[in-house]
Amino acid sequence: MSRAGNNYYHTLQVHYQAPQAEIKLAYRKLVKKFHPDCNHDLNNHDQISAINIAYEILSNPQTRASYDQSMGLSTKVSKNSNTSNVSTVVKKRSQGLDEDGKLDLWLTQVYEPIIEILNQILDNLDDQIDQLADDPFDQDLLDNFQEYIQNCRNAFNYAQILFRKMPNPASAAGVAAYLYHCLNQVGDGIEELNYFTLNFDDHHLHTGQELWRIADEMRSYAFDAVRNLSR
Repeated sequence: MSRAGNNYYHTLQVHYQAPQAEIKLAYRKLVKKFHPDCNHDLNNHDQISAINIAYEILSNPQTRASYDQSMGLSTKVSKNSNTSNVSTVVKKRSQGLDEDGKLDLWLTQVYEPIIEILNQILDNLDDQIDQLADDPFDQDLLDNFQEYIQNCRNAFNYAQILFRKMPNPASAAGVAAYLYHCLNQVGDGIEELNYFTLNFDDHHLHTGQELWRIADEMRSYAFDAVRNLSR
């Protein structure tokens, strides 16, 4: 426990040198413990608010460092790297090609791989939510859902790399715009779904679903725009 007494570390019941992963786990356990769906007999609004505020500060390394400094704490946090190494990237090979050749190259090297990734992400959400709905507080089901979100994040990060590696030809500007907006919605949706696994607030779940519904529309618009192109 923190040597500074009743502070944010005390609220989350962790040591002031706890790694970020431990803080996240402690937050999840406390939210589950005091959530109204799990504890109907207590009015836990103040407790939940305190837990959320503490986690908001301690989950961000920058705000945590500032807080530690204000409390006179010297924090040495071990960091776990979860960097996804991408073995292959899209290379610029459009020099010397005419406009049709550039379009074909962009569609095969950028558009089609991104659409495949988006299909994997967007088309599986309903099944994942149905599985989690059996018992949102079941640790195994929650772990599976979090693994799904992490897989989506990894795939999303790779899609962003693909999108940025090759500029779209002018004739595909509309397609690229739809892809751009689609990816933005997917990224925001991933974060909302992740927040849901931390605090079990259905608002985040519904927001994530709505963002992915919009992303699905953008994906359809991109598909229609490609069909209207003359390859």
